[in-house]
Amino acid sequence: MSGVENSVCAATAARHTAHVIIRREAPRDRAAVRAVHVAAFKPPDDGVPAEARLVDELRDHGHVVRGLSLVGEVDTEVVGHVVCSRGNVDGQPALGLGPLGVLPEHQRRGVGQALMHGVLAAADALDEPCVVLLGDVSYYSRFGFELADPVGVRPPDPAWRAHFQIRRLTAWTDTMRGTFRYAPAFDCL
Repeated sequence: MSGVENSVCAATAARHTAHVIIRREAPRDRAAVRAVHVAAFKPPDDGVPAEARLVDELRDHGHVVRGLSLVGEVDTEVVGHVVCSRGNVDGQPALGLGPLGVLPEHQRRGVGQALMHGVLAAADALDEPCVVLLGDVSYYSRFGFELADPVGVRPPDPAWRAHFQIRRLTAWTDTMRGTFRYAPAFDCL
């Protein structure tokens, strides 16, 4: 390979790898977090996406679980965000994950993966029993998620069964069965 080809390969590899720092969201991050979700989930009509409004609603109504709103930084810039909010499975505390967003120019560089590993580890350290989400089964299985219905946790909407997933954590017990309910802010979507 020539020196030029090596440089091109190195530049291509550098674009696809991010050195990301994961930390708890701070009050000063609010505008940056909103910008992440607006850019990541930008609707065709250029309006404010539901995900950006949802994060604001969860935060404003106290449904964000302390320590489970994380940002990803690259070179001190907030480029990603994930949040868990308080939900329940027939009255037993559980977590709803989402949204998780990454600025488009930082996607496919490991930021989302780092955020997911960070929030799951933090939830486990807080002795939470489980985290649920609605999403692509083949993607989220790499983080230990599985379909929730077979383990006894039903989605709030039966039409979601094929995409409603759970990640059982260390504090999980098999007595947790029933229908999951998201924080009230999700009802506004």
